[in-house]
Amino acid sequence: MIGGAYGVTCCGAAKLFAAPGMKAPTLSQALPVRWQPDRAPKATPWPVPSLASAMARGFAGRCPACGTTRLFCGYLRVVDACGACGAPLGELRADDAPPYFTIAIVGHIIILGMLMLEKAASPPLWVHAAIWLPLTTILSLTLLRPIKGATVGLMLKLGMFKSDTDG
Repeated sequence: MIGGAYGVTCCGAAKLFAAPGMKAPTLSQALPVRWQPDRAPKATPWPVPSLASAMARGFAGRCPACGTTRLFCGYLRVVDACGACGAPLGELRADDAPPYFTIAIVGHIIILGMLMLEKAASPPLWVHAAIWLPLTTILSLTLLRPIKGATVGLMLKLGMFKSDTDG
């Protein structure tokens, strides 16, 4: 027999069969064991609220975990840790998500307004620029901080903390 317990079928594919005196492997022996992550919820020393509550607290600029202290120590800088519950808020890196969400929201509002104004009055371009450029700036700067807070609340609920290998 060629190759021990392996034979070749007529189409050239290898076929496993038991030679005399050998037992055929069972299905659990033939398949590799698949790794499964530990899905048990980890206990944290700070409270973990519901998703809606964490995002609403973050949107309001308060700690997403307890809702008692402030979330920001500047315009967009997140505090290192909550003074009341000790949640490590500084380890939640929102990065580019809040500006992306802000651009998407403000863009939809501004484009809708521009199209409605153009359809209703068809003003000259300088009127569009005088209305929409300042409104875009004001809306972007107004919404960026609450959207970042809501994103930090989402990340706290999902446990998306900065890993040890991150800079």
